[in-house]
Amino acid sequence: MNSIALTKEAITYPKGAEKWILIVTAISCAILELLDTTVVNVSLREISGSVGATTTEIAWVVTSYAISNVIIIPLTSMFSDLFGRRNYFTGSVIVFTFASLMCALSTSLWTLVFWRFIQGLGGGGLLSTAQSIIVEAFPPEKISTANAIFGMGLILGPTFGPTIGGYITDNFSWHWIFFVNIPIGIVATILSYNFVKDRPGAVKPKKIDWWGIIFLIGAVGSLQYVLEEGTSEDWFESHEITFFTIVSIACLVAFIYRELTIDYPAVNIRLYKNYNMVMGSIMNFMLGLMLFGTVFIFPLFVQISLGWTATQTGLFMIPGALCSAFAMPIVGKMLGSGVNPKSIIISGVSMTFIFLMMLAFSSPDSAESDFYLPFVLRGIGMAFMMSPILTLAVSGIDGKDVPQAIGLSNMIRQLGGSFGIALINLFLTNSNGVVRGDMVAHINQYRDVVSDRIQLLIQNFQSKGYSLIEAQQMANQTLDNLLTRQQMIVSYDQGFFIVGCLILICIPVVFLIRHKKGAKVVSGGH
Repeated sequence: MNSIALTKEAITYPKGAEKWILIVTAISCAILELLDTTVVNVSLREISGSVGATTTEIAWVVTSYAISNVIIIPLTSMFSDLFGRRNYFTGSVIVFTFASLMCALSTSLWTLVFWRFIQGLGGGGLLSTAQSIIVEAFPPEKISTANAIFGMGLILGPTFGPTIGGYITDNFSWHWIFFVNIPIGIVATILSYNFVKDRPGAVKPKKIDWWGIIFLIGAVGSLQYVLEEGTSEDWFESHEITFFTIVSIACLVAFIYRELTIDYPAVNIRLYKNYNMVMGSIMNFMLGLMLFGTVFIFPLFVQISLGWTATQTGLFMIPGALCSAFAMPIVGKMLGSGVNPKSIIISGVSMTFIFLMMLAFSSPDSAESDFYLPFVLRGIGMAFMMSPILTLAVSGIDGKDVPQAIGLSNMIRQLGGSFGIALINLFLTNSNGVVRGDMVAHINQYRDVVSDRIQLLIQNFQSKGYSLIEAQQMANQTLDNLLTRQQMIVSYDQGFFIVGCLILICIPVVFLIRHKKGAKVVSGGH
């Protein structure tokens, strides 16, 4: 008992300028990592033209980063203890920055894909380590504030990515998407080496669980590939998708068995004996689905159906993200003062559900003004969901296991985002066909409404000097374009509705969370 008391007394927390330099460094690196998950999405067309890649091939620029990211995130705790947190975090910044430089200088597709994979390894090392650095900069009773600060990065990174990517691509070239990381990375390297400290009480692993690492790579790497490429490969009609699904399942079973039967696991999945961590993981999965799913579907909806530009879309999403950033500290104070996190999460789920239902009734006449209120609700709702979920996911975990729990939580959230995008893609593909079939059944020359519209279009084109045959062809094409636009809007509306219904799954999970009334949400200590 005395040794435990002495250990607790020996723990010191950074103060003043040192504390905030450390926090700003960590959150900046986390935002940089998350920003790069989405920053290239709006530039893929320009990149494919520059490196001579097809639409299918260029998707690997995104896929390679996502695969390496999700592989390294759960291993960050082990590597942090193995090399020392300062060395590992600084090394990850260096790897990320150097890989960014090489991405910018790449002149062929597969060179770019290779360096994006390396960039993902460095970036994955930043995310969970940054969260553990921020959490351990505060005493246990202030963990809600720490997670609120980290939560701001989780929302701002993916939201600002498309905006910055679109602006840079429109005004400079796609190479600058990667070049801008370099000065930030250099400053972050200097600051992290000077201000990040090794984790108190960290024990260097005596043995490395190589088989566990190999099984983890096979499981989550294959799963991420299936989720990223499934839609374009027509899912299980593809032998590759089928093969990697089998590999993922087999490696997952082997990984779980391995980690539960050895004394030096690469990833301590025994932490899932903690009930609230299981509930937190389910919530984290849904949070990832919601965060990345809406960032994915809304730009497609407004650009394809409503004709918005990429820059216009990105700029529109910023106010909602700022609402989240504003609400995060408020939620942190509420949690710290003993407000029941269940009530806060349910409030967040309700606001998010309303946001999605409002989008589900969009029409061809919808304008920016129709989306302001929904996105304010989304921003505040995400803040109300994220802070308590991040806190509850590590609540009650012993201090030495917090970094491992953080790594697992971040991996689950990233996989949730991948599942969300894959499910939305699959739904939209099927929905487009069904909706179009239903609409086409009502369009024929024997219906007065259709006949009158075609005749009006033909007369309009003839009045502009086109021949009868040309006017008829153009009228039919115009009608087809109108049909396609309506079909896409209906499909996207249904997509928003489905995501909204999925979010409601969180409510019964929230009621299953164990929390003593009036208790403050804290971790198990540092």
